[in-house]
Amino acid sequence: MNREQKTLALLTQFKELGIDKQIDYDKFYLYSIITHSTAIEGSTITEIENQLLFDEGISAEGRSMTEQLMNLDLKAAYEQSIAFAKSHSDITVEMLKKLSSIVLKNPGTTYQTALGELSSANGDLRLLNVTAGTGGRSYMNYSKVPTKLAELCENINQRRKALSKANTIECYKLSFDVHFHLVTIHPWADGNGRMSRLLMNQLQFEYGIIPTNINKDRKAEYIEALIATRENDDIELFRNFMFDEHIRNLEQVIHNYQVSIEDEGLEPRADVGINVGTNVGINEQRTLELIRINNRITAKEVAESLSVSLRQGERIMATLKEKGLIERIGPNKSGYWEVKKWI
Repeated sequence: MNREQKTLALLTQFKELGIDKQIDYDKFYLYSIITHSTAIEGSTITEIENQLLFDEGISAEGRSMTEQLMNLDLKAAYEQSIAFAKSHSDITVEMLKKLSSIVLKNPGTTYQTALGELSSANGDLRLLNVTAGTGGRSYMNYSKVPTKLAELCENINQRRKALSKANTIECYKLSFDVHFHLVTIHPWADGNGRMSRLLMNQLQFEYGIIPTNINKDRKAEYIEALIATRENDDIELFRNFMFDEHIRNLEQVIHNYQVSIEDEGLEPRADVGINVGTNVGINEQRTLELIRINNRITAKEVAESLSVSLRQGERIMATLKEKGLIERIGPNKSGYWEVKKWI
């Protein structure tokens, strides 16, 4: 079974299980995409910390304001991007500049160049040259950026209009190609990676296909794939990497769902109310983070934060105790939890 066949098979299994029909699935999956995208750029904020930041306005303890604003700005950009996707808006330079201005709203860096001032908060295209990492390589000269970006937008729109929504694989290929070409043009002084992943996801949202989430732990392989594709002038290299990433993500999500269902002793249903994208291990880690933030948290509050049943919340807490990861200090009503070690 090749990559394309495996992707289609996993997508079919995903739909048959009704994973995307669960409570708050779209919200939590989006939060995961945002968390991993900013983590690739250096953010250390976790998914559960972003959930609390986005939903309850609770700042992450020990995290810088810069990191938190980076995540809040990307969330706002995704909300605008999804609105564009739902309205099937043409991709234009002005649209991309608007999205970039949201992504980089904070701190809104201003650059002084020989050709004048540019502001990242305005989505201004770069007026300076930037390096492509080690080895002395650079991205294209800034003077070529406006023309190349306009050409890319025209190409995207032509392919969008010619593409059938039913052709899932070609929809993914278009989104992957756009990701690669946008980051290769490197239109802005900063935020190009986040923008390229965002535009890729925007096209996926538009076609109603499961968005690709590039895991932060695969950052090195991701960058290597971009470099190899650019140096060999072979888009298939990046497509293959992205399909492999998407396959890996789908397999994990499906496995996590099945583990959760088995843990509950239930048949797969759309209204189970288990947060997709979480398995026992991930939920344990999230629970530890919740305890770090509030050491008097109850199993009911854990269950509500994770969007799982009370029974599963209680089981997660019990498992953490059995593993020696947490300890109850004092009586049940007036005591508190102490994290003994992290996973």
